[in-house]
Amino acid sequence: MANNIDKYSMDDVSIFLAVFHEKGFRAAAKRLGLSPSNVSERISALESGLGVPLLIRTTRSVVPTAAGVELAERMTPLLGEMRAVFADVASSVQEVRGVLKLNVTGAVMVDILPPIIDRFLAHYSEVRVEIMVEDRLVDVTAAGCDAGIRYGEHLAQDTIAVPIGPRSQQLAFAAAPSYLASRGAPLHPNEMMSHDCIRLRYSSGAMVNWDFMKDGQTLRINPPGKLVIGVDGVAAAIDLARRGRGIIATFENWLHPHLQTGDLQPVLNDWWDTFEGPWLYFSSRFMSAPLRAFVDFIGQERE
Repeated sequence: MANNIDKYSMDDVSIFLAVFHEKGFRAAAKRLGLSPSNVSERISALESGLGVPLLIRTTRSVVPTAAGVELAERMTPLLGEMRAVFADVASSVQEVRGVLKLNVTGAVMVDILPPIIDRFLAHYSEVRVEIMVEDRLVDVTAAGCDAGIRYGEHLAQDTIAVPIGPRSQQLAFAAAPSYLASRGAPLHPNEMMSHDCIRLRYSSGAMVNWDFMKDGQTLRINPPGKLVIGVDGVAAAIDLARRGRGIIATFENWLHPHLQTGDLQPVLNDWWDTFEGPWLYFSSRFMSAPLRAFVDFIGQERE
């Protein structure tokens, strides 16, 4: 029997896509700001209206059916295009307005992205900006965002990417003068294994790599952490390093103010690795007016 498409709520489809991409009801509910029971009820209503199951629920997992996979694959780009259309309609010819939604890694939220957003909003006062901060790589369209900001090694191949922020950064190592006075400064990266180290961990569970480079030689050291702190708590990690709790490795631009004051001293600075700065990435098919203005804006700033 043919289904009546008018009775399906696009909100229910959006909820289903959130469950599909998050691979679970609780994670989707958290992202959407709904209760898990509400999410489950809306999915059940959608399945009932379609007359086919979309998800197989077990006590340990949520697995899409063949119909669920087809619906997700076909509706995800359509909803992305709808968002772009609505954003364009909200923008007048004379003035850009609407919402710019960005999904970014926390690494750009300390001192790179905030001043750029501040300058952008000064030019486009009718634009509203929403920023989702997470370190795992996501499909920005499926997450309901216009664009993402990640470092080059994490970019999907089928996206357009433009540079944003500094073109190069360094992984810097530092410790408090009190720590180095009591334990001595390492003279080679391998000596890190016998030091108290403050390690940072991504939300995925992986540790931030400790990479070194000098005269064409590259090393990756994996010392046990005297302290292990999630990347979202990097400010606390830096403060503990300043208090003499060990050697920390993180972005040089984050450590620079404390190196300037002397609260921290550089460690093995002739081994610091230089890497490419962050990129703004997005799909060319779904450029809303605020995103187009933002891309133009950061391009003009780089000129």
